[in-house]
Amino acid sequence: MRPFEEDLKQLNDLLQEMGVVVARSIQRSVLSLVEKDEDYAHQVIRDESRVDQMEIQVDEMATSLIVRDQPVARDMRLIVSAIKISTDLERMGDLAVHIAERSLSLMTQPQLPEHISFEELSSLVESMVLRGLECFVKRDPAIARGVLETDNSVDKARNAIQRQLIDLMKRDTASIPRALDTIIIARKLERIADHATNIAEDVIFLTQGIDVRHRNLEVPEAVA
Repeated sequence: MRPFEEDLKQLNDLLQEMGVVVARSIQRSVLSLVEKDEDYAHQVIRDESRVDQMEIQVDEMATSLIVRDQPVARDMRLIVSAIKISTDLERMGDLAVHIAERSLSLMTQPQLPEHISFEELSSLVESMVLRGLECFVKRDPAIARGVLETDNSVDKARNAIQRQLIDLMKRDTASIPRALDTIIIARKLERIADHATNIAEDVIFLTQGIDVRHRNLEVPEAVA
C-alpha cells in the first residue's frame, strides 16, 4: 500500500472512531433524559473534549494530505468530505452535550404533569446517525439516500412534541419553564438529524460526485 493510501486509511479510521464516540454520546444524552440518569449525562459532557480533539486531528491529517500529495478527483473528494463530516460530527457532539445539560437541569425540577414521549423522535434520530456513519464506512449512496428520506419523519415527530408542550403550557402556566426546556431538547435532536443528513449528502458527493444539497433526490448521472 502506498503512503498516500495508508494515510487515507488512517483518516478513514479516525472518522469512524469519532463517529462511534459521537453516536454513543447522542444515545447517552437521550437516556439521561428518559431515565433521569445523571451518570449518562456526565459521561456525555466528559467525552466532549475527546470529540473536539478528534476533529482537530482530522483537520490536520486532511490538510497535510492536500499540501503534500495534491490529490485530485475521487481522492480529493474523500479528503474534502472527511473535513466536512468531522465538522458535522463535532457539532452533533456539542448538541448531545446541550441535551445532557438540559436533562441535568430538568432532573432538579418537578416532573411535567403529563408524559412527553421521546421514543419516536430519538429512535429516528439515532437511526439516522448510525446509518449516516454506515453509508460513509461502506461508501454506499443508497443508504445515504435513505437517511435523506427519513428527515421529514424527524420533523413531524419534533412538531408533535412541540404541539403537545404548547398545549400543556396554555393549560398550566407553571409548567412553562420545564416545557420550554423540553421543547429545546426536541429541537436539539432535530438539529442532530440535520447533521446526519449533511453526512449523507457528503457521502453521495464522495461516491458519485453529485451535490444534492439543494436538489430533488432524483439526480442526474454520476460523475466518475
